[in-house]
Amino acid sequence: MRGTRDLTVGNERKLIIQFTVPMLIGSLFQQLYNVVDSLIVGNFIGKNALAAVGVSFPIIFLLVSLLIGLTIGLSILVSQYFGAKDIQKVKEAIDTIYISLFIASLFITAMGLFFSRELMQLLHVPQEIENDSVLYFSIFTGGLVFLFGFNATNAILRGLGDTKTPLYFLIVSTVLNLILDIIFVGLMGLGVEWVAIATVFSQFVAFIAAIIYLNKRHPIIHLSLRKLKFNKTIFRQSLKMGIPSGLQQSFVAIGILALFRIVNEFGTDAMAAFTIASRLDSFAAMPAMILASALSNFVGQNMGAGKLDRISRGYRETIKISIAIAVTVSVILVVFRTHLISVFNQDPKVIEIGSHYLLIVGFFYLIYSLMFVNQSVLRGAGDAITPMFITLVALWVGRIPISWLLSRTYGTDGIWWGIPIAWCIGFALSLIFYLRGRWKKKSLVKHEPDVIVDGNGIVG
Repeated sequence: MRGTRDLTVGNERKLIIQFTVPMLIGSLFQQLYNVVDSLIVGNFIGKNALAAVGVSFPIIFLLVSLLIGLTIGLSILVSQYFGAKDIQKVKEAIDTIYISLFIASLFITAMGLFFSRELMQLLHVPQEIENDSVLYFSIFTGGLVFLFGFNATNAILRGLGDTKTPLYFLIVSTVLNLILDIIFVGLMGLGVEWVAIATVFSQFVAFIAAIIYLNKRHPIIHLSLRKLKFNKTIFRQSLKMGIPSGLQQSFVAIGILALFRIVNEFGTDAMAAFTIASRLDSFAAMPAMILASALSNFVGQNMGAGKLDRISRGYRETIKISIAIAVTVSVILVVFRTHLISVFNQDPKVIEIGSHYLLIVGFFYLIYSLMFVNQSVLRGAGDAITPMFITLVALWVGRIPISWLLSRTYGTDGIWWGIPIAWCIGFALSLIFYLRGRWKKKSLVKHEPDVIVDGNGIVG
């Protein structure tokens, strides 16, 4: 079927790589949204504006985290139904995704706009950047409906095995964002609010273009406002995946906010350095997240088809790829850490603090990658509770208290050490739960006992 990819047949390594590469390229362009904003703001407006942009993102992430979880749940349903070749259920799940996310996005936008200043004050954002932070955050939040719509479309296509189509629209959107940033800030000398306007407009263009294209060309996705149908059963099923996944994302978002709260105590230099290092960190972590997402969809389709033997082989191949990429990323970030930070801002103190972050965290991307791979198998199989538990423990038993305690003695370096320690905790827990194997019984698409096959034969 044109525009889709069946992940239940064929060489596992080849399929995972083919599925991953377009997603990786697309995510590179998506991350460029944040990096372009930071580069232009840091170089043309200054470190105060850079800190204002940086502090907005964890709050946005917190507001949208539950919706991200719902999208994950629905995407896994799409992949499992597609793996089971139940196209009618696939279409009903797609309709349910769009209806749910549209209504929820309007509510989240209203909440974000109404409480924007209170959120900044809760984080103890320095007074000199509070107004810019509120302004950027408010404009960005006003365009969340386009962000949700585009991300929902991407999630649906991934569930169908199609990672190439979203890439084209991401490229167009990112290039448009770059051009508008250069015009508004670099050439016209406008303020930080125009960076947010450029991002929102670019997301709007990408979403509308994707919907128009898919309605004309895709074999399954044909959206019509008059024909959308909300399936309560599918929605309830998605909540079994979506609520734990959403809570997991919320824990991460609150953890980032808590980390920002600790960093903010050390002033604007630390905030700007953390903003820059976080942007670079997001690039470094991206291959792990993309591989995990690819494996999750691979697991989803093969769980739907009842092929546990392929899941095990796909897991092993993903581990091999993750190791090679993570080691390469670590070497680049550690060796070139000072140069990378200085690209964003030339302030010596900002460069010093940011370089220390990359030096401390950079050696642990392999652990981070393996943690994500293990969790992706659990989530793709339909077990969203366990990854939520792992995240809760790693963040709130590990990262936040350890970062706070170490910061009392070692300053910002102590904050940074809390991050890899939490990764080690998360990796250990995810490996234990993967090896226990209970995820094999979590499929959302039920089979008769004689159709689920693993490497040793029939599983009853």
